[in-house]
Amino acid sequence: MKDPHLLLIRFSALGDVAMTVPVIRCLYKTYPGLKITFVSRPYVSPLFQEFKNFNFYPTDFNGRHKGIKGLWTLFQELKTTSFSGVADLHCVLRTHLLYLFFLLYGYKVKSVNKGRLEKKALIRIKNKKFQPLTPTIYRYADVFRKLGFPISFDQHDFPEKRDLPISLLPLYQRSEKKWIGIAPYAAHSGKKYPLDLMQQVINFLQKDHQIFLFGAGEKEKDRLDVWEKAYANVYSIVGKIGLKEQLDLMAHLDLMISMDSANGHMAANTGVRVLTLWGMTHPFCGFSPFNQPLDYALTLDRSQYPLIPTSVYGNRIPHGYKDAFRSMDPKTVIEKALELLER
Repeated sequence: MKDPHLLLIRFSALGDVAMTVPVIRCLYKTYPGLKITFVSRPYVSPLFQEFKNFNFYPTDFNGRHKGIKGLWTLFQELKTTSFSGVADLHCVLRTHLLYLFFLLYGYKVKSVNKGRLEKKALIRIKNKKFQPLTPTIYRYADVFRKLGFPISFDQHDFPEKRDLPISLLPLYQRSEKKWIGIAPYAAHSGKKYPLDLMQQVINFLQKDHQIFLFGAGEKEKDRLDVWEKAYANVYSIVGKIGLKEQLDLMAHLDLMISMDSANGHMAANTGVRVLTLWGMTHPFCGFSPFNQPLDYALTLDRSQYPLIPTSVYGNRIPHGYKDAFRSMDPKTVIEKALELLER
């Protein structure tokens, strides 16, 4: 019998794509002869460097895959392979069209159920239903169950650590401190811990630990460079190593401190403990990093801020909530970080 070949589609965002990695590990563990083709934006390809029998297919939404005509072109390129099943892990307009194309050509196609109505009930202001929703990775896994490829996360194994980036070897050889990664940024301001408070966290932790700062873009680079220059045991990786090397570094951390953002997911995929800080969002939305207990998450006091979570993405800050994240004392973050380091 011919080995099965699955097509996975998830275009963005980085954190959501990263959450597919534990699912893919379990697929390979359960179905050793499986082949996978993953369609996504080119910049996410380093997330899948560990996999064999894996084909990453980059999109070009600014060029040949732009618009409806471009999606038809993408479909024409992909349909040359007789896939055993097509998994739409994104469920947006672009993937709806691809779903239709594949369905019309006789492919077995299933889409992720994002639980939009449940999430709407969780984030609404009136009659809020505050209850934990199905984690995203289980929603992904359910797509494969529907395609005839059920998995169990009991089968999950973390990969072996890759070598440290060469540029960091001298630091590794002379450092006996524990290593902490800190990713202080997020896509939306409602998910970003105030930088002046984060600086207090960094100032304290760097006295006895080696801190690595994660981020992206020139604006973030400038701020993190300032912190690097200000403290003896702080090193910003922004602009110095690429995503592949960042993932390799994460595997050697003793702890990652992250917002509700991609860096938390990427670090969790390496088996590292991740302390997440939650502002306008909440772990109940289903986006906690993989394999991280609920007590690894610090959230705001809902007796003081009952509207939380105010949105799934952290892009909605209600009146009176602008400074809500400031209610999370740096001392609380520091104490939790030290607790997790000692576990």
